[in-house]
Amino acid sequence: MDVAINSVPLGFCQCYVLKGDGVIAVDAGAPKKGSRLLHALRAELLSPSDLNLIVITHGHWDHIGSAAEIKAATGAKIAMHQAEVAWLENSLKPLSPGVTAWGKILRAMHRPFMPFIDIAATDVDIVLDDEPFSLWAYGIPGQVIHTPGHSPGSVSLLLETGDAFVGDLAMNRPPLRFSPGLPIFADRPNAVIKSWKTLLERGAKMVYPAHGKPFPSSIIARKIAQFD
Repeated sequence: MDVAINSVPLGFCQCYVLKGDGVIAVDAGAPKKGSRLLHALRAELLSPSDLNLIVITHGHWDHIGSAAEIKAATGAKIAMHQAEVAWLENSLKPLSPGVTAWGKILRAMHRPFMPFIDIAATDVDIVLDDEPFSLWAYGIPGQVIHTPGHSPGSVSLLLETGDAFVGDLAMNRPPLRFSPGLPIFADRPNAVIKSWKTLLERGAKMVYPAHGKPFPSSIIARKIAQFD
C-alpha cells in the first residue's frame, strides 16, 4: 500500500498528514494552528471528517497545542502514550532539559515565555503503552513504537516502507540544529540512543523530524555509533 506524505507546518512544529487507505495526522502543532491542518486536508481534496486519527509523538506544547481544535473540527481520535496523557488532558507544559550547551541556553531563553502559552485541554481517546500499536486498522501500513528519551512518553511512527516519523527524537532545523542529528533536549539521553537502535533494527530508512526536513537514517546510525 502506498502512503502519501504531506508535511504541514503548524507553528514551529512540522506535522504530517499520511494518506493510505485511511488518513491520519502526526502531531498537532502549536496553539491556534488547527485551521492550517484543515486547509492542508482540503488541498488534498479531503474533508475534515476523513481524518480519523491524530498520533501525538510527545506532549510538549508545540506538538499538542492545536489538538483540541483539530479534534473538534474533524472528530478524529487522539492517540498518546500513557506517560504523557496528563500533559494534554490537564494543559501541562513541561520542558525537557538541554543536553548540549546550546540546548541549555535555548531552554533558559524559552522558559520565561511559557506562562503566555495556553494549551486547550482535551481527552486522549487511545492511551498507548510500551507495546507497538498497529496502524493497519486506520488504513496505514505501520505501527507506533514507544521511543522514550526526548521525553518519557515519546513515540515514533514507523511505516513498512521504512519512513519514520520521530517527533523530537531527531532535529534538523535552526536554531535547534544546523544539520541533522540527535535532539538537543532530552529527558534521558541514554534512552535516546536505545530508542534509535530500536528504530534502526526495525528498518527505519528515512527520518521525518518534527523540526526540519527529512534525512536518511544512516546519518543517525553514524552518530550513535560513537556511543558504542
